[in-house]
Amino acid sequence: MNISSALFLKSSTKLAQCPPDKFPEFAFAGRSNTGKSSLINMLTGFGSLAKISSTPGKTQLINHFIINDTWYLVDLPGYGYARVSQSSRAEWEKMVQEYLKNRPSLYNIFLLIDACIPPQKSDLEFLKWIGKNEIPVSIVFTKIDRVKKNELAKNIAAFKKELLLYWDDLPPMFYTSSKKREGREEILKYIETSINN
Repeated sequence: MNISSALFLKSSTKLAQCPPDKFPEFAFAGRSNTGKSSLINMLTGFGSLAKISSTPGKTQLINHFIINDTWYLVDLPGYGYARVSQSSRAEWEKMVQEYLKNRPSLYNIFLLIDACIPPQKSDLEFLKWIGKNEIPVSIVFTKIDRVKKNELAKNIAAFKKELLLYWDDLPPMFYTSSKKREGREEILKYIETSINN
């Protein structure tokens, strides 16, 4: 897929504020500091499309971008940041769960997993919820260039093992480095195929 245009459309605090659901929609979610903004900018080829912050948990809204005037890319708020209050976490859960469960045009959620660290409880709990609600999901391992190959393989194997404790089959998985632009073509091809099917 060639991306010729990528424009910020709007930010929403709840499902009712989201743009009309007339285009296929692909959402990106993950724990704070998994490199979500960097990945979105790498995928689209527009370096400042998603704002990158040194402060984890910066994204607090559902952000819609229109790509090629044919599909939506959705940047969801990060979760799992320790300095966020319990009430803020509850608000995040309510907002995101409402969106994921009730957005008719949602084709897939790409869940970003930091490949540099072992499986995290918050990621696994979120995936349990996604599976329970039968929401189409793909796993995107990020920062694969920042860890040694044997440690990378160990972390990914451990994550798959945890996932198979409650999933019959593993969802599609992608391996990415925003710095080296690895995984870009695979994800864009997956999106293109999903739209055309």
